[in-house]
Amino acid sequence: MYYFDNASTTKVLKPAADAALKCMTENYGNPSSLHKMGVDAEDTLTSSRKLIANVFNCKDEEIIFTSCATESTNIAILGVANSKKKVGNKIITTTIEHAATASCISHLENNGFEVVRISPKNGKYYAADIVNEIDDRTILMSIMHVNNENGLILPIEEIAKQAKNKNPNIIIHVDAVQSFCKIPINTNKIPIDLASVSGHKINAPKGVGALYIRKGIKIQRHSFGGPQENNLRPGTEALPSIVAFGVAAKTHMENMNKSIEHYTALKKHLLDRIKDNPEILLNSSDNCVPYIVNLSIKGIRSEIMLHFLEEKGFCVSSGSACSKAKKSGVLQNMGYSKEREDWAIRISFSAENTINQIDMLVDAIEAGQKSLIKTY
Repeated sequence: MYYFDNASTTKVLKPAADAALKCMTENYGNPSSLHKMGVDAEDTLTSSRKLIANVFNCKDEEIIFTSCATESTNIAILGVANSKKKVGNKIITTTIEHAATASCISHLENNGFEVVRISPKNGKYYAADIVNEIDDRTILMSIMHVNNENGLILPIEEIAKQAKNKNPNIIIHVDAVQSFCKIPINTNKIPIDLASVSGHKINAPKGVGALYIRKGIKIQRHSFGGPQENNLRPGTEALPSIVAFGVAAKTHMENMNKSIEHYTALKKHLLDRIKDNPEILLNSSDNCVPYIVNLSIKGIRSEIMLHFLEEKGFCVSSGSACSKAKKSGVLQNMGYSKEREDWAIRISFSAENTINQIDMLVDAIEAGQKSLIKTY
């Protein structure tokens, strides 16, 4: 199988898997224990926290570990909203957020919070359109950095700076899942307050994530138990997964520039291969990352093409993995038609994908066009 669904999840790096195994079989103490094995485990936890903090250029204590980015987002959004509800009740977000963010905010809306959802213009987001909605009652803004379905980059630095100038008390949460370790996020330059990230998007195991919380930001806890992770995520830390997460993050950061060059070459070759095929429509613009490409194959439902490609040995996606093949509406919010969203497939790259694999994938798509269009 040739795997082109890396925006959904990724293969665990061998060094990350080796580090996790060592942690499970040798350094298996509880980080909260006072004996030597516990202290060794705590030192390992601290080292891993530092590796994640390095990605954000933040302090170690500003990182808490979670089970996934969805949990991080729940802690962030619900925690801020509940801690600041006496100050105001207005929340600003976009119409293209991942379900983790969108569901949290809908829950708050159903419980009396005012929600403003900003749509893109001509397939882009402009800081002014978001910042203009901020007023004295606005307590929270939650926006993604990179869209998970078509790779659109949102101008979070510009948005955050203008938002803080207009209302210094607003809390800004960023879903950084698809940009983490791929696009630099320097919290000394970008005044965001919270950021959710996930391990399994960067070749770490599933079941580990993190939340960046700028020092001084107050979050009301909604889980109770021990004092772990600044009292926000109680329970014994999943140290093997956390260690693997740190190793994967370090590896990605060391290879970031090389990886971007690789993804850019893959995307360019893919677009060159399809540019003369009028039945293949590109849903990713110049404002998108090079490692996610969204295409619509005219007249063929995405699920049908997906299964055809699978039979040929290729794994792609029909959109967000969390949607279970249900259409999220992201592409329609980007301005594309419902039919175009129904035809869409997402291709997302890893360091292991090659130009030759791109050629074989395009050949398979074109074969699908010839055989499937007759039926569908």
